[in-house]
Amino acid sequence: MKQYLSKIASFFLALMVLFSTFSFTVEKHYCGESLMDVSFIGDADTCGMDMEKRSAKKKNCCKDEVHYMEGQDELQQIQSDDLNFSKEQFLVSFYISYTDLFVENKSSKTSFKNPYLPDLPVNYQVLYQSFLI
Repeated sequence: MKQYLSKIASFFLALMVLFSTFSFTVEKHYCGESLMDVSFIGDADTCGMDMEKRSAKKKNCCKDEVHYMEGQDELQQIQSDDLNFSKEQFLVSFYISYTDLFVENKSSKTSFKNPYLPDLPVNYQVLYQSFLI
Protein backbone atom coordinates (compact mmCIF):
# COMPACT_ATOMS: atom_id res chain seq x y z
CA MET A 1 0.00 0.00 0.00
CA LYS A 2 2.84 2.35 0.85
CA GLN A 3 4.45 1.74 -2.55
CA TYR A 4 1.24 2.64 -4.37
CA LEU A 5 0.84 5.88 -2.43
CA SER A 6 4.42 6.92 -3.11
CA LYS A 7 4.04 6.15 -6.83
CA ILE A 8 0.81 8.16 -7.04
CA ALA A 9 2.35 11.09 -5.15
CA SER A 10 5.46 11.13 -7.34
CA PHE A 11 3.29 11.00 -10.48
CA PHE A 12 1.23 14.01 -9.36
CA LEU A 13 4.36 15.95 -8.40
CA ALA A 14 5.86 15.27 -11.84
CA LEU A 15 2.65 16.51 -13.49
CA MET A 16 2.71 19.65 -11.35
CA VAL A 17 6.28 20.41 -12.41
CA LEU A 18 5.38 19.75 -16.04
CA PHE A 19 2.31 22.01 -16.04
CA SER A 20 4.10 24.81 -14.19
CA THR A 21 6.61 25.08 -17.06
CA PHE A 22 3.96 25.32 -19.81
CA SER A 23 3.21 28.61 -21.52
CA PHE A 24 -0.07 29.13 -23.33
CA THR A 25 -2.26 31.84 -24.82
CA VAL A 26 -6.00 32.32 -24.42
CA GLU A 27 -7.71 34.45 -27.07
CA LYS A 28 -11.28 35.71 -26.64
CA HIS A 29 -13.51 37.43 -29.20
CA TYR A 30 -16.32 39.64 -27.91
CA CYS A 31 -19.12 40.99 -30.03
CA GLY A 32 -20.70 43.78 -28.05
CA GLU A 33 -21.04 42.52 -24.49
CA SER A 34 -21.29 38.80 -25.28
CA LEU A 35 -18.42 36.35 -25.63
CA MET A 36 -18.46 34.75 -29.07
CA ASP A 37 -15.37 32.52 -29.18
CA VAL A 38 -12.52 31.32 -26.99
CA SER A 39 -9.40 29.71 -28.37
CA PHE A 40 -6.54 28.06 -26.53
CA ILE A 41 -4.46 26.99 -29.53
CA GLY A 42 -5.00 29.37 -32.41
CA ASP A 43 -6.76 32.58 -33.35
CA ALA A 44 -10.30 33.07 -32.09
CA ASP A 45 -12.92 33.06 -34.85
CA THR A 46 -14.63 36.36 -35.56
CA CYS A 47 -18.38 36.75 -35.50
CA GLY A 48 -18.49 38.07 -39.08
CA MET A 49 -19.63 41.56 -38.12
CA ASP A 50 -16.44 43.42 -38.87
CA MET A 51 -17.43 47.04 -39.21
CA GLU A 52 -15.14 49.58 -40.75
CA LYS A 53 -14.69 52.95 -39.13
CA ARG A 54 -16.47 55.30 -41.50
CA SER A 55 -16.70 58.20 -39.17
CA ALA A 56 -15.34 59.18 -35.81
CA LYS A 57 -18.73 58.68 -34.17
CA LYS A 58 -19.16 54.99 -35.11
CA LYS A 59 -17.02 52.53 -33.22
CA ASN A 60 -16.32 48.88 -33.84
CA CYS A 61 -18.59 46.69 -31.69
CA CYS A 62 -16.18 43.73 -31.75
CA LYS A 63 -13.07 43.44 -29.64
CA ASP A 64 -10.40 40.80 -29.13
CA GLU A 65 -8.64 40.00 -25.85
CA VAL A 66 -5.41 38.04 -25.62
CA HIS A 67 -4.21 36.61 -22.30
CA TYR A 68 -0.71 35.16 -22.26
CA MET A 69 0.10 32.79 -19.39
CA GLU A 70 3.84 32.49 -19.10
CA GLY A 71 5.38 29.43 -17.43
CA GLN A 72 8.70 29.10 -15.69
CA ASP A 73 11.83 29.08 -17.81
CA GLU A 74 14.13 27.64 -15.19
CA LEU A 75 13.38 25.46 -12.22
CA GLN A 76 15.04 26.34 -8.96
CA GLN A 77 17.10 23.67 -7.30
CA ILE A 78 17.86 23.77 -3.61
CA GLN A 79 21.52 23.69 -2.82
CA SER A 80 22.88 22.27 0.39
CA ASP A 81 24.11 25.75 1.34
CA ASP A 82 20.52 27.03 1.53
CA LEU A 83 19.55 24.78 4.47
CA ASN A 84 19.82 26.26 7.91
CA PHE A 85 19.19 24.72 11.33
CA SER A 86 15.46 25.50 11.45
CA LYS A 87 14.85 23.93 8.04
CA GLU A 88 16.85 20.85 8.97
CA GLN A 89 14.95 20.54 12.23
CA PHE A 90 11.64 20.75 10.38
CA LEU A 91 12.70 18.12 7.84
CA VAL A 92 13.87 15.70 10.52
CA SER A 93 10.69 16.09 12.57
CA PHE A 94 8.54 15.69 9.45
CA TYR A 95 10.38 12.52 8.44
CA ILE A 96 10.07 10.99 11.90
CA SER A 97 6.36 11.78 12.18
CA TYR A 98 5.74 10.49 8.65
CA THR A 99 7.48 7.16 9.24
CA ASP A 100 5.57 6.66 12.49
CA LEU A 101 2.31 6.73 10.55
CA PHE A 102 3.17 3.51 8.74
CA VAL A 103 4.19 1.24 11.60
CA GLU A 104 3.13 -2.31 10.83
CA ASN A 105 1.75 -4.49 13.57
CA LYS A 106 3.31 -7.91 13.63
CA SER A 107 0.73 -10.55 14.43
CA SER A 108 1.78 -13.98 15.48
CA LYS A 109 -0.45 -16.56 13.88
CA THR A 110 0.09 -20.15 14.79
CA SER A 111 -0.74 -22.62 12.12
CA PHE A 112 -0.83 -26.32 12.88
CA LYS A 113 0.47 -28.87 10.46
CA ASN A 114 -2.09 -31.39 11.66
CA PRO A 115 -5.58 -29.85 11.59
CA TYR A 116 -7.14 -32.69 13.58
CA LEU A 117 -7.75 -32.26 17.26
CA PRO A 118 -5.72 -34.38 19.65
CA ASP A 119 -7.36 -37.20 21.58
CA LEU A 120 -8.84 -35.81 24.75
CA PRO A 121 -9.51 -38.02 27.76
CA VAL A 122 -13.20 -38.73 28.10
CA ASN A 123 -14.96 -38.87 31.43
CA TYR A 124 -17.30 -41.86 30.90
CA GLN A 125 -19.21 -41.37 34.13
CA VAL A 126 -20.36 -37.92 33.05
CA LEU A 127 -20.83 -39.05 29.48
CA TYR A 128 -23.19 -41.95 30.39
CA GLN A 129 -24.40 -40.38 33.65
CA SER A 130 -23.80 -43.56 35.62
CA PHE A 131 -22.63 -42.77 39.13
CA LEU A 132 -21.97 -45.26 41.96
CA ILE A 133 -23.92 -44.47 45.06
